[in-house]
Amino acid sequence: MNSYILLAKEAVENYIKDGKRIEPPETLPKEFFEKRTGVFVTIKKSGKLRGCIGTYLPTRVNIAEEVIHNAIEASSKDYRFEPVQKKELSSLCYEVCILSEPEEVKNTESLDPKKFGVIIKTAPFTYPNQNVIFDGKVSFKSGLLLPDLAGIDTVEKQISIACQKGGINPEKEKIFIYRFTAEKYQ
Repeated sequence: MNSYILLAKEAVENYIKDGKRIEPPETLPKEFFEKRTGVFVTIKKSGKLRGCIGTYLPTRVNIAEEVIHNAIEASSKDYRFEPVQKKELSSLCYEVCILSEPEEVKNTESLDPKKFGVIIKTAPFTYPNQNVIFDGKVSFKSGLLLPDLAGIDTVEKQISIACQKGGINPEKEKIFIYRFTAEKYQ
């Protein structure tokens, strides 16, 4: 099993069984401690989504801390699901996505839903003839969709779903599109 998956699994199992947050094992590869990036952790049971929480920019001191935090959040704080129970632990599968830094998209022709995830943002206000800079601060509304998701095969569908997730009406609100790549580990 991959180190990212093992870390996510260990974090969830310790949290659900003992209510404790693990410390990153010292045996992890050095990039876990040296790099910072956004991370998404997805939990599935019998092939169906059981929880998914992530960050598109780093919020912790390193990747190890980001994986641990988001794995625990996915198992216990995803508003769409009840928290994971002890009896479920043996039937869970994990996916960890390591995200690249988002970059603004000026033309949707540069998107590919199999290769790039998208972040759609609105701004509470804009200045004429000025761009809104992506700085990771909360905008008025935002929606994110990871790349290479089943059933998402067009840019239009990807943008539409990301807008729905963020409660954004692209016909009435000015939107800003960002793209990112994700290294997926299962």
